[in-house]
Amino acid sequence: MSLTTGSPAPDFSLQNQDGETITLSQFKGDKTVVVYFYPKALTPGCTMQACGIRDIEKELADRNTIVLGLSPDPVSKLAKFREKHDLNFALLADEDHAIAEAYGIWQLKKFMGKEYMGVVRTTFIVGVDGKIAKVMDDFKTKSHHETLLAVLDSL
Repeated sequence: MSLTTGSPAPDFSLQNQDGETITLSQFKGDKTVVVYFYPKALTPGCTMQACGIRDIEKELADRNTIVLGLSPDPVSKLAKFREKHDLNFALLADEDHAIAEAYGIWQLKKFMGKEYMGVVRTTFIVGVDGKIAKVMDDFKTKSHHETLLAVLDSL
C-alpha cells in the first residue's frame, strides 16, 4: 500500500510511553499531526532525530502541529527513551508493526549484508482534515526537524 498526498491517513490507536491510548483521529479538525516512524528507540540516528524534534516544540506549537513518534519498541523502552532525552512529544508503541504496515513503511531492509523486515524511516504530515498533506521520505536525521518546518511552511 502506498500512501500519497491526499490519501486518508489510516487511523490508529496505540499506547504511548505512559501506557495511555492515543488515537490519530482524536486530532482531526483541530491539529496538524506529524506522524513519524523511526526504527528503534535509544539508537544514535533515532535519538538525533527525536532531539531535533524536541528542540522545535515552540515552532511546532506556533504552526498548530503536534508530533507522534511511532516505533516497534515496547512501551517500557519508549518511557526510557523519552525520559533519557527529555522528549516533549508522544512516543507510540507499534510493537506488532501493524500501523507501519498500514502506512506502507514496513519493508525489507539490508544492513551489513543481512536482510530483515523493519521500519523505513518516514514522516507523514496529516492535515486537520485527516488526509496526508505530505510524505517525507528523503531527509537526513540530523536536519529532519529543519526540513519538517520548511515543509510545514510550504503547505
